[in-house]
Amino acid sequence: MADRELLKEVITDQRLTMLGKDPGIRRRVMKRVSEVIHLTHVIVISGIRRCGKSTLLRQIINEHYNGDDLYYLNFEDERLRDFESHDFNDLYEAQLSLYGKRSVFMIDEIQNVEGFETFIRRFQEQGMKFFITGSNANLLSRELGTKLTGRYLRIDLGPFSFTEMLDLNGIPHSEETLYQTESKVILENCFDDYLETGGMPEYLKFRDQEILLRIYEDIVLKDIVVRYGLENTRMVRELYGYLISNLTNRFSFNSLRKTIGAGSTVTIQNWVHYLEEANFCNLLEKYDGRIRKQIVSPKKFYLADHGFLRPVSTRLTRDHGKVLENVVFNHLKRKGDLFYFEDENECDLIVVKGNEVEGAYQATYELTEGNRKRETEGLLDAMNEFGLGEGWIITHHQEEEIDIDGLKIHVLPAWKWCIRMETETV
Repeated sequence: MADRELLKEVITDQRLTMLGKDPGIRRRVMKRVSEVIHLTHVIVISGIRRCGKSTLLRQIINEHYNGDDLYYLNFEDERLRDFESHDFNDLYEAQLSLYGKRSVFMIDEIQNVEGFETFIRRFQEQGMKFFITGSNANLLSRELGTKLTGRYLRIDLGPFSFTEMLDLNGIPHSEETLYQTESKVILENCFDDYLETGGMPEYLKFRDQEILLRIYEDIVLKDIVVRYGLENTRMVRELYGYLISNLTNRFSFNSLRKTIGAGSTVTIQNWVHYLEEANFCNLLEKYDGRIRKQIVSPKKFYLADHGFLRPVSTRLTRDHGKVLENVVFNHLKRKGDLFYFEDENECDLIVVKGNEVEGAYQATYELTEGNRKRETEGLLDAMNEFGLGEGWIITHHQEEEIDIDGLKIHVLPAWKWCIRMETETV
C-alpha cells in the first residue's frame, strides 16, 4: 500500500463524497435494515453494480447514525489498488487520527481485498459495527463464512422496483389511486415507461444506454474475466449474449455447451454461475420434491434488471411478454424462494416459504383466445397440486376474476399488482 498520507487523503476525499451524496428516495429494504440494525451482526448489502448500495449506506447514516458518526471507505477507488489485508491496521489508525474513535465502519466493495474477513472479525469482537457492500454475493458469503459463521446478515438490494420508480418521479401510489381515473392513466403510462427502461438508478437519471452498456462491460470484464482468470473472452460474451437474448427461456448447461461450441459442460456451468454471483441474473429451477431431479432439471434465465435487454441483447425486437415475466419475477423474489412448476402444463412461477408453496403466478402480456386455455390450465395444475384456492395471472392491462371448479384466478394488470404486492411487503 502507498504511504499513510495518501491513505488519509483517500479517506478524507471519500468521506466528503459520501456525506455529500444525495440520499435519494428511501429504498424498500430500509425496513429490513431497521429491523436488524440493533444486532451485533455484520450487515452485508449485496447487489448488482450501480444499483444504489452506497446511496443506501447514506440513508442508513441519515436515519441511524447522526449524519457522520462513523468511518467510511470505498475499495473501488483506484488509489487503493495495492491495498492488502495487512494494511487494515494502517487504515484504522488513519481513521482514528482523523476522526477519533467511532463505533461504526462502512466499507464499499470490500471483496476487492483478499483476506478482509480477518480484519472484520477482529474488530467486530472489539465491539465495532460493520456495514459492508459488495457486487459479488457468493464471494462475500464464502469469505465471511470462514471467519464469521452465524455473525453476519445479508440484505439484497436490487435496481428500483416499479413503486420506487414512482417515488423517484414523485407520483402517488396508494390503494386509492388505483381507482381514480386520472391517477390510473398516469400509473399505466409510468408502467409502460418502466417496461422500457428498467430500474437502474443512474440510467433513469440520464436515460443514456451507454451507462447500462458500461455497467455490463465492467461486470463481464472486471468481475468475471479478470477475477476468475478466464482466457476465452469471446466465448464468454457469446454465452452471456445468448442467455440475455433468450430471457425466461428454458436451457440446460449441456444445450448451452452445444450452442456455444464449448468443450466442457462444467465450464459453461461455471461461467453462468459467475454471472449469477455478480447479481446480474437469477436462474430458476423446476420445482421437484426430489432434490437431484430439481438440480438437473432445465433452468430459466432472468435478469436483475430488464433494462439491459436493449443495449446487450442480439435480438432486433423485444418480446414484451418475456419482459413482463421478468418484472413479475423480480417483484416476487422478496416473498420467498421461486421455482417454475410443470405437470401437464407449465406454471411460470411458484413461491415457496420453508417447505410450503404459498402462491402460483402466470405472466402473459395479454390473455387471448389463443393462449387463455394454456395459461389457466398451467396455473390450475399448480393450484391443484399444492392445494391453493387462488392464483394470479399478471397481464399488461387486463383485469377480471375467473372461477373454475371453486378455484379463483385473479387476472390483474401488472402496474396494479406491483403496487399492491409491494404495499403488502413494506
